[in-house]
Amino acid sequence: MAGLLSPLTDPAVVVFSKLASSTQAKAATAAAVTTVALLAIVIGLHRAEKATKLRSLKKSIPSSSEPGNLTEYGIASIISDNESIRLSGRVRRGHYDEEIILEQLSRNRLFLGDEGLKKLREAFVIVVGCGGVGSWAANMLVRSGVAKVRLIDFDQVTLSSLNRHAVANLEDVGTPKVDCLKRALSAVCPWVEIDAKNSLWEIGVAEKLLEDNPTFVIDAIDNIDTKIDLLYYCKTNNIPVIASMGAGCKSDPSRLVIGDISDSIEDPLSRSTRRRLRAKGIAAGIPTVFSVEKPGPGKATLQPLPDEQHASGSVDELAVLPDFRVRILPVLGTMPGLFGLCLANHVICTIAGYPTDYSPGKQRSKVYSELHASLAGLESRLRGNAKRIRVPLSESDVGYIVEEVFRGRSVVSGFPTRLALMRWEKLPEGCLREEDSPLRIEDVVLMTKEEGKKHEEGVLKGEKTPEEMWGKEVVERVERARREEAMYRHYR
Repeated sequence: MAGLLSPLTDPAVVVFSKLASSTQAKAATAAAVTTVALLAIVIGLHRAEKATKLRSLKKSIPSSSEPGNLTEYGIASIISDNESIRLSGRVRRGHYDEEIILEQLSRNRLFLGDEGLKKLREAFVIVVGCGGVGSWAANMLVRSGVAKVRLIDFDQVTLSSLNRHAVANLEDVGTPKVDCLKRALSAVCPWVEIDAKNSLWEIGVAEKLLEDNPTFVIDAIDNIDTKIDLLYYCKTNNIPVIASMGAGCKSDPSRLVIGDISDSIEDPLSRSTRRRLRAKGIAAGIPTVFSVEKPGPGKATLQPLPDEQHASGSVDELAVLPDFRVRILPVLGTMPGLFGLCLANHVICTIAGYPTDYSPGKQRSKVYSELHASLAGLESRLRGNAKRIRVPLSESDVGYIVEEVFRGRSVVSGFPTRLALMRWEKLPEGCLREEDSPLRIEDVVLMTKEEGKKHEEGVLKGEKTPEEMWGKEVVERVERARREEAMYRHYR
């Protein structure tokens, strides 16, 4: 084409040719090629060695088909229940009639009653996320007789999965989690329909993956964006759903709670989920399993993944996708199972119509009502209005500001008692009507009542700035809370 240099006359090509012809350039090029080749060989050998060790480990596992001290029905010879032996033998021969099913579900039948068990056996439950939490939930749904279970997960079983997965063993490492679950649970209840979807759940395929009118959906996802999408989709499409919050860094079983998402506390995943959903218009109405265990000295904490460890190539099993940067999440193997069992328990009882009487969550509606009224009174005083101003913030907004934005503590002193909500900055001149400079969430801070009185007289009615009154550190604290709120407001 006219106006373009030919490859032979391009200045860059000429310069490169001259450099390549020099002895030093040739030596440097050869060294670079050698280095790359050696690195590729080392990485290849490392992967081959790892694969060989894994194959050797799998081969050393005793076969489950070895008879050992078993009867012809495949059960321990010490069992003397002739009826159980007879039914077990029929199952092994492929006969799955009603008599066998009801015998296997007899304890559930006694507990839930015939009508409750019937509802359960007609139910269709979807489990999204089949790791440590979801595998235990799916395990008990199938064992309890749910007619159809759909398993959705894109990930594979890794060695690090084995400390918490419900059914996976060494032979399953490297296989899809949904296939691992289906294979194991089909051997327990072959009459249950298990639909395994080895797929990443995302909003673009929501309608397809959640089709066929599920009775309930279980959210066992640990990715915040995907979790928000799933909960929002279920809530706005009237699909019953229950969510699991974070089991990582938790160790106290007595602190597990089943309650509304608006009550979930002491968990970063729960907090982010609540705020993101609230920004999309959902503040409550989603049952949730969470832990109220507080962090403390000596307890596990979330740690960043060191760069040198990631570069070493020794953390592949921690990643959910190849070459995906991860953080190390300490997990006590028992805790995800407890979360999963709580999820399954709620779903089973709800579908069967069995009454649940959970301990109430954090009920502070009276406190929020008083704070709301006090804030309205403050706005009236600042505008010189004898009639109480109607602030454009609801009691739900007040609860959000208290619990989410300021964590229930004064922004000044950190005290958690005798609290008051205050406008942070002075009203602009001439703002006397309700519609003049209406109060927004980011305009409000949480203080103790004593601090609030000083703030009202010195800043809101006086001539001091917030920094002159409280110092730079408190101002930075407020600004940090504002930035965080602006970030969450982005999702509205």
